[in-house]
Amino acid sequence: MQTLYASKGGESDNVRINEKFLLQSLDSMYDLFIAQLSLLIEVHKKSIDILDKTQNKLLPTKADKNPNSKFVNNEVLVLLSSNELLLELIEDQKVNLWYLDFEYVDVIYKSILKNDLYKEYMSTKTSTFKDDKAFIIDLFTEVIAPNDKLYDFFEDKRITWLDDLPVVNTAILKILKKVKASSGGKFFTPKLYKDLEDRDFGVELLKKTLLNQSKFSEEIGSKTKNWDADRITQIDTILMQMAICEFQKFPSIPVKVTINEYLEIAKEYSTPKSSTFINGILDKIVKSYTADGQLNKIGRGLM
Repeated sequence: MQTLYASKGGESDNVRINEKFLLQSLDSMYDLFIAQLSLLIEVHKKSIDILDKTQNKLLPTKADKNPNSKFVNNEVLVLLSSNELLLELIEDQKVNLWYLDFEYVDVIYKSILKNDLYKEYMSTKTSTFKDDKAFIIDLFTEVIAPNDKLYDFFEDKRITWLDDLPVVNTAILKILKKVKASSGGKFFTPKLYKDLEDRDFGVELLKKTLLNQSKFSEEIGSKTKNWDADRITQIDTILMQMAICEFQKFPSIPVKVTINEYLEIAKEYSTPKSSTFINGILDKIVKSYTADGQLNKIGRGLM
């Protein structure tokens, strides 16, 4: 949807350009995923550094000599900070995001220290892995993910990251909820795509929608004769074009799955009434296809 919104038509050269943009934006989403995990690692490093400096003061107090190292020893943070595959991925990134913009690590770290979650967590000096895990999940949910300054930072860094952020944060939470004391290896570095077929679907949906936009627009127009074309938002038109493409060009995708998917996207990105409008138009198109025998769906229960 994002790529189609930014595109300028269906010429062959433009299709290649848009395909490249789509794949780059998906790769960029994985960069954001790594950036969020590496932020946790950088916050952990900062806490270790501060603890070391506190203990090495020229005139340390009794509290300085015996600090509460619970956050530093948090088992989930230790797992993240010692995961070799994750550290390699961070190292392989062209730009060390938090090295160049270290002030955002400070922003998050200070936000953590001020938060009641942290104060409650640090009220004791020992915890179980379960306690450490619950704390990091709550910390990410309530302090890191919704941080406005971090949000603005990501917006400035890459144009696609704001749309990617909810997906990435949800993926990170799923990982944190599944983490175990024995988790290692590739646990923190899942693949961007389930398989090549998953990747190819996105590319094919983009190509086939781009190359048939005029035809799909005519079909939408035939079902919206009582509507002024200017009243239909560009996003609504794009979502309906994509849905028609799935109806026509992807026989294995059930009609209901297609419709439900695009209604959910409309609720997120378009106007309050868009999902109802889109549902009505797509329903008319499906009934027309069915009556004319044009709905070519394979497999049971795909209508």
